[in-house]
Amino acid sequence: MRKTWKVYEPNSRLQKVLCSELGISPFFAQVLLNRDIRTPEQAQVVLFGGLSSCHDPFLMKDMEKGVSRIRKAVAQNEKILVYGDYDVDGVTSTALLSYVLDEMGADHDTFIPNRMDDGYGLNVRAVALARERGIRLMITVDCGINSFEEIRCANDHGIDVIITDHHEIREDGVPPAYAVIDAHQPDCAYPFKELAGVGVAYKLARALMRGQEEMVDAHLDLVALGTVADVAPMNGENRILVKAGLKRLRNTDKCGLRALMDVARVSPEILTSRHISFMLGPRINAMGRVGSANTALDLLLCEDEPRARDIAEILERENRNRQAIEKDLLREAVRLVEKEVDLEETRVMVLAEEGWHPGVLGIVASRMVDGYGIPAILITLEAGRGKGSGRSVEGFNLFEGLKEASDHLIGFGGHEAACGIKIMEKDIESFRRSINSVAGRHFARKKDILPELGIDLDLPFSYIGVRLIREMEMLMPYGPGNIEPVFCTNSITVKNKPRDIGRGGFKFLAACGNLTCEAITFKKKSVSRPSQGSVINLAYTPSINTWRGIETIQLNIRDLQLIT
Repeated sequence: MRKTWKVYEPNSRLQKVLCSELGISPFFAQVLLNRDIRTPEQAQVVLFGGLSSCHDPFLMKDMEKGVSRIRKAVAQNEKILVYGDYDVDGVTSTALLSYVLDEMGADHDTFIPNRMDDGYGLNVRAVALARERGIRLMITVDCGINSFEEIRCANDHGIDVIITDHHEIREDGVPPAYAVIDAHQPDCAYPFKELAGVGVAYKLARALMRGQEEMVDAHLDLVALGTVADVAPMNGENRILVKAGLKRLRNTDKCGLRALMDVARVSPEILTSRHISFMLGPRINAMGRVGSANTALDLLLCEDEPRARDIAEILERENRNRQAIEKDLLREAVRLVEKEVDLEETRVMVLAEEGWHPGVLGIVASRMVDGYGIPAILITLEAGRGKGSGRSVEGFNLFEGLKEASDHLIGFGGHEAACGIKIMEKDIESFRRSINSVAGRHFARKKDILPELGIDLDLPFSYIGVRLIREMEMLMPYGPGNIEPVFCTNSITVKNKPRDIGRGGFKFLAACGNLTCEAITFKKKSVSRPSQGSVINLAYTPSINTWRGIETIQLNIRDLQLIT
């Protein structure tokens, strides 16, 4: 898919200021400026800030109220239930609070709903079961902010509920819970609004353990895992927490995480956020998609090495099962698009079919967005009702769009980039028209737009070196809101015939002047393949490749334009 290159305008004056104060190269200074890091003080926090740079958890609305109620429950030996979600964010949040409540000596239990039987979030059946089990206090993690009926049911049963969530607030406010801890509340003073669910749980845990925060920080491996897997913005506090959490994860004392890394063939010494995104996270998510997320929770809480290995093997098998289901559903979704969707006019794909597995709708929707460049909502139908999951593109707030089209829905939730919906089958066509009308006011037809690729600098080959690459590594971990730096160099000659690598990539030698570097991509379908002798403009991220103890500079291709 062709892309529009947007090269940032250099600012030599501010480059000099950052270079002088921080001792960095002008090229890296411009990379910081492109991320709106404009002063040495801001740069110090971004590059070197640690946990001490994070905000006081008691700035969150209802935090003090929630902490007091939990401490009271522990003191009076009331039974507490931690109610989580079935994705990685929810499972890690549940595990984190479980560890902390154990440390406090609380009488507590956990509950994670089954995607197939219970659906997303709180449900009335689970509240009734909680009452039968003598639960007096329920703490939700990564869910609850839209559970009005369920919270009223809990109140009627004499169960206090503390909601901890990170999803956006609906226009009708928040449920009538004992305490609501969600930074998206309009009157919440907490400065950083983009914590993942496990980040909010971590803040609650630190507030509970005031004076013993190091005990909570021992579980930053869980915070990193949940935050990265939930594709939370990788800036502000999220980046600080993930950076510290990755360090903890590389040396984790949790035998379940060690077993998971082993079956996924991830070496702890070189672990990065990408390993969470593509290897560890999917294996945990697989249980919530096609099995029981409680198995994944058992892994995170396991203290027995052989048992941990057995559970990790279960996750591995279920992940392979998930991949097979996902592949089949993707094939069916593409067939529907080719048969029914006018891609020249459609702004949002809304696809529905009987029997689609609800556990993989979101991930297939994400694949459809990658393939077609427009938002996608996939719906599985049963007995006249539908449950769907959607993913969006940059520039279209899916949650806000659903608000405007909500007359056609039974219910919905989510955030800017992803959503879940419930709908009657008879209303799908009217919803399709409505959401496309809403989206049409935000972006043009697909044929009128091209994906944009941000380029940090137009960089001569001679300036690519180890120093710049090491400076770039100070911005890690990368993710949404903190993407890898991308440079471009024009009039590069392809020195040899590109050679196939992996399952869908290629590599070749790129030469400019007297310098030659290896250029490589694993995304064969999204990058044009040049011929030997071609002259190209190349967009890339430089990195250091180590092979048999020898370090060479390698260019990871982001896009290329054929000139001749």
